[in-house]
Amino acid sequence: MDSNELLKKVRKIEIKAKGLSHNVFAGEYHSAFKGRGMTFSEVREYQYGDDVRDIDWNVTARHNRPFVKVYEEERELTVMLMVDVSGSNDFGAVGDIKREMMTEVAATLAFSAIENNDKVGVIFFSDKIEKFIPPQKGRKHILLVIRQLLDFKPENRGTDINLALEYLTSVIKKRCTTFVISDFIDSRDFYKPMSIANSKHDLIAVQVYDKRDSQMPAVGLLRVRDAETGAEKWVNTASARVRQAYNKWWYERQQSVNETLQRCRVDVASVATDEDYVKALMGLFKKRGVGR
Repeated sequence: MDSNELLKKVRKIEIKAKGLSHNVFAGEYHSAFKGRGMTFSEVREYQYGDDVRDIDWNVTARHNRPFVKVYEEERELTVMLMVDVSGSNDFGAVGDIKREMMTEVAATLAFSAIENNDKVGVIFFSDKIEKFIPPQKGRKHILLVIRQLLDFKPENRGTDINLALEYLTSVIKKRCTTFVISDFIDSRDFYKPMSIANSKHDLIAVQVYDKRDSQMPAVGLLRVRDAETGAEKWVNTASARVRQAYNKWWYERQQSVNETLQRCRVDVASVATDEDYVKALMGLFKKRGVGR
């Protein structure tokens, strides 16, 4: 991709993502992802409905009328985007390519974060840590992140979610909110590192999938290639038994992913490449906002 084309794509995503984060997600994001706690702001006279537990008895005694302490949210967060750049995300049969949708989701989350004055960092991972962008604030930093999301070329094509989660735990010491954006196609069980990471941070999973990932079409004899290993083989997709076996494998794998996320108490938004990711993110934000 040449520099002019890249700049056009960056600008296009900036306009869309910034518009969504400002006009659609602003309030939902703020309520869904809380700051580190409440800090004392001031005292004021007691008003009907105030919590009596907030009464400042020293000030009340001095003025001979009730005063309460006022607190404000210590808002600043660090938001980490863990973006899967493995080979399986180059697939796109229905709707967008998975990687393109992941880029838009990550950009929208990044703009939502800076609208709330939060820091944003990125970890690109395959079956190795491809790149780490330390958390920072500001539009200039977010535009750098988007350029990287659009134009990043990974060295490897495999997937190792375990490695990515272990890296997050080791490199980010203070509690942060982390979005793991992936198709979650990984043969390894990632329960233990995810459980550890979620005990130290606030993890959210965003699964992006293509509907053809889950269902094999009946198109006759087909040569297929594994996007991550490069292995090729011929598959008779006309066979109902072959299609059923593939569908069963996919269903069991997806069940395993869902069970792992549930056991780790990680919230998840799942979106297909031909669906509107805005709806999925809004559902996630509202669910977290109500539950907090």
